Amino acid sequence: MLLSEIRLFAGNANVPLARAVAERLGAPLGHARVSRFSDLETQVEIEDNVRGRDVFVLQPTSQPANDHLMELLVMADACKRASAGRITAVIPYYGYARQDRKVAPRAPITAKLVADLLTTAGVDRVLTMDLHAGQIQGFFDIPVDNLYAGPTLRDHIARLDLGSPVIVSPDAGGVERARRIAKPLGAGLAIIDKRRSGPNQAEALHVIGDVRDRDVVIVDDMIDTAGTLVKAAGALRENGARRIFAVATHAVLSGPAVERISTSTLERVIVTDTIQLTPEAAASGRISVVSVAGVFAEAVRSIHENDSVSRLFI
Repeated sequence: MLLSEIRLFAGNANVPLARAVAERLGAPLGHARVSRFSDLETQVEIEDNVRGRDVFVLQPTSQPANDHLMELLVMADACKRASAGRITAVIPYYGYARQDRKVAPRAPITAKLVADLLTTAGVDRVLTMDLHAGQIQGFFDIPVDNLYAGPTLRDHIARLDLGSPVIVSPDAGGVERARRIAKPLGAGLAIIDKRRSGPNQAEALHVIGDVRDRDVVIVDDMIDTAGTLVKAAGALRENGARRIFAVATHAVLSGPAVERISTSTLERVIVTDTIQLTPEAAASGRISVVSVAGVFAEAVRSIHENDSVSRLFI
């Protein structure tokens, strides 16, 4: 299949990433107007011919999550009604992923609801990165490719010139993610024992593992309010850690996150560009961005050519 048959469009959530993916593909970014009516309804006009084409719509559902999700749904519907051959939703950050199970009576499973909405809108395939819970792939009745930012972040960690590095998981659930980064680097592994006292609130209790006089890197899939991250950094400092870094795939950075990072013991926080940084975050001086555009470009190319995407999961 020819790359000229690809149509890559972007909503308003992360146009720079879409442009970078298009540049690496050697294919132009499609022309689509995504705007609002006076009552703030989403308005979409697809200006390129998509009949029979392989269409990719890149749109993370980052904040404002509801607006960006609606843009994605309307763009998919517009392409479906324009007789697109196949529609792949490229969702670098899949919002609502933390609502993946019932945690209380009468609670919704919103991650499943979003999956159903995407399918109903006409999406034939989903391409995403570092789902908060891998089992969300099972919420879809269409193919889902869940890419990993780990190799990209690991390469960046290797260039930090760390002394006796230790990779730290901020909770028990992230141990496997931390281990996948620690093993190729020959680094140690530690875990923060924490207990959550409420939504977006966490208390770091103690460190499992030896971090004294070591350079440490906290690894997580996302940074939301940064409360967990900053408390983990404080616990590591109390246990004698020398230099403290953090890496994460998704820079949600809501509420007081940037301020907390700027006043913390963290030397640097490294994130990917699945979510476009706010001006405040970009100007903080503590947050660096590494691009995953190349990973997404290769995945898009493989899907378009009906080739295996599994090599990108290593």
